[in-house]
Amino acid sequence: MTKKKVTRVESSETDVKNEKVFVPTDENKKKATTNRIIAAVLWAIAIGIEIFAILQLKKVPINLTLIIILLVVDALFAIGGILLWKQSNRLDPASEKDKVRFFVQNQLGVIIAMIAFLPIIVLLLSNKDLDKKQKGIASGVAIVALAFVAAFGIDLNPASIEKYTQETSLVESLMGENQVYWTKFGRVYHLYDDCYTINTDKTTEIFDGKVETAYAEKSIEEICKICLKKAQAGTTTASVDSGHEGHIH
Repeated sequence: MTKKKVTRVESSETDVKNEKVFVPTDENKKKATTNRIIAAVLWAIAIGIEIFAILQLKKVPINLTLIIILLVVDALFAIGGILLWKQSNRLDPASEKDKVRFFVQNQLGVIIAMIAFLPIIVLLLSNKDLDKKQKGIASGVAIVALAFVAAFGIDLNPASIEKYTQETSLVESLMGENQVYWTKFGRVYHLYDDCYTINTDKTTEIFDGKVETAYAEKSIEEICKICLKKAQAGTTTASVDSGHEGHIH
């Protein structure tokens, strides 16, 4: 051991990981922008339907059937916007560094659900022109619609620039290139096209592309743990073998 003073010099996180920060392609940005515009239009229509339904509550007698139909249509437009918005977040994700924007962008569907249903739920419950049965039916439909839309709106595994950057770096370090595999309705992407979980009788087609391309698919949520374990084991074995070879004289 040296008797000299040893001073540790910390490298930046980027230098240590040698990561190239993920930047969405111009094509994906364009698709994301288009999706967000359409989503905003659908949400505006949903809120407009809610306002129209609220106006119907001021008419006597109240047309309960019309109110219920409007609530269902309201939910359909809200969900349509949510699906497009979520897809846009996969194509052009937010950064986790800006916590407020990251939260709002990824959970905006839940916020829209609240805006599109909470006001009319409050008005239905407090309406004096509806009898107990009518109030129960209408408010029940509205509450179920709110819960249903909110379930679509919440994103428990949101995409982010950091997530794409880290996983791309991981894939490249393990496999030597940013190439992964997935199936149409699969929930994970794979490092190997011969992974037994996708080579089944039910699989008719396997897609390949970059990590961000896999995440652009609506169903993909994470990397295949089986493929990851196999790749890490292979990397460890290769490192050990290389070390042994280096000690041969």
